Amino acid sequence: MTKPIRILLVEDNPGDRDLIQDAFETSETAFDVSVAIDGADAIEYLLKRGTHSDAETPDLIVLDLNMPKMDGRQVLTEIKKHDSVKSVPVVVFTSSDAEADVAQSYALGANCYVTKPVDLVAFQAVVKSIEEFWFTVAKLP
Repeated sequence: MTKPIRILLVEDNPGDRDLIQDAFETSETAFDVSVAIDGADAIEYLLKRGTHSDAETPDLIVLDLNMPKMDGRQVLTEIKKHDSVKSVPVVVFTSSDAEADVAQSYALGANCYVTKPVDLVAFQAVVKSIEEFWFTVAKLP
């Protein structure tokens, strides 16, 4: 049996978290989705600190930009400082379509920037397209 693909979902909005998790759970691909509810929790998870000491390094990080405690920009900056996680691909998945956010995210090391659609069907389709690209088309490290 093939081991599931590990995803770290970093999202503070419970509704968006549920939609993203549901989209991955209904996939034919086996996913193991871990959730961090803010940027600080994400860093603790990725660096295996505190309650996350037994966390497995994810194959992909899906990261919201605008969160409490530590926003997505700060998470990107911190990820790139650590050899153990800096090569993990990061998909910024956020409601912002501001050009400054797009440019800054890529400058900080994001591998992909996707704007969350407002429409439910479109939202689900975008999550599926993220899945298809990263786990069918792209080669992961």
